Amino acid sequence: MKILAICLLAALPLYAQQKTSNPLDALPKNIEILTHFGERADISPDNKRIAFMDKSFGDAFVLDLATRTIRCLTCNVPGAAFLRIMHLSNGDYILIGARKFTDIITSRTRDNELWYLSQKPGSKPVPFGVKLSEGAALSKHSLKISFSELPAQFPELGKGNSRLVVADVDLSGPTPKLTNRKVVYESHTEMCDLEAQDFYDNDKKMTFTCYQHSNVKPNADEYATVHGIDLTTGKTVDFTQSKETYNECEGIFPDGKYTFVEGDRHEDQDGGRRGSHNIDLYKLKLDGTGKDFVRLTHFNDYAGWKASNPVVSTDGKFAAFQVAHTADVAGVGYGLLIMHF
Repeated sequence: MKILAICLLAALPLYAQQKTSNPLDALPKNIEILTHFGERADISPDNKRIAFMDKSFGDAFVLDLATRTIRCLTCNVPGAAFLRIMHLSNGDYILIGARKFTDIITSRTRDNELWYLSQKPGSKPVPFGVKLSEGAALSKHSLKISFSELPAQFPELGKGNSRLVVADVDLSGPTPKLTNRKVVYESHTEMCDLEAQDFYDNDKKMTFTCYQHSNVKPNADEYATVHGIDLTTGKTVDFTQSKETYNECEGIFPDGKYTFVEGDRHEDQDGGRRGSHNIDLYKLKLDGTGKDFVRLTHFNDYAGWKASNPVVSTDGKFAAFQVAHTADVAGVGYGLLIMHF
């Protein structure tokens, strides 16, 4: 009987017991709290400031890392409904969001637009008149931008289709516009909804995520894989080499050899539900093997918590990310943190 019991126990998965405390009370020495509110941080090209959103469909702010002072960038816009703010290489900003808030789904998908915001104090956002899906990739060296288009913004694409677009931000005229627009990659399956992420190798290559929203198993909300594309040849590579885990690339290291990944691979031991709700931050080597995968945060070891949306400084000395709750949709955050390398 004892032998049978031992065999049965050995056959069971070793699910980890989540902690019930707050991960912010037990941070490792290389991580510090930056703010107690906000989400979707983005580091300035000179690494002196961090722009971020106060909330989804809200206002954009910027924090000076030397003084820790915070300044609102869009509080002069009544009813602002922005979702993201990112730095252009010249220090100006790209905003992403709707012209007005309708509802969570419509405003985040169908009505999602690109905006330009000058870094000059008092400036107001100017729309490009360009719709996109989710976020964008911005070059650290030029005014190059990439984003994806899905049927939610362009119904003529048809169900299951998406495409990656690369263009240049032209600020030479009286109003900003996109020039040299080019579709660089197309997907024709619901097994890969596209989202651009980061340029690297002097803008010759770019990382992107494939989201698999259909045909997932009962214990998964969705799967995702990390990919790269050579913008000259069009050749792509699957960096994840795993079809049944969640891997969303977020923030590339300046050498272009590694990227941050929002991943759920720890659920192999924890036994939780797969997808963007149960994630932590990993570091993935972009060598195409998918084997060099290192976990960097352990927020999801705590019940109800996760870490998400990391970005890396251009000098590679630190990263910014957010603390988030597993019950919320992707992108929602409750404060920014810095990870020192």
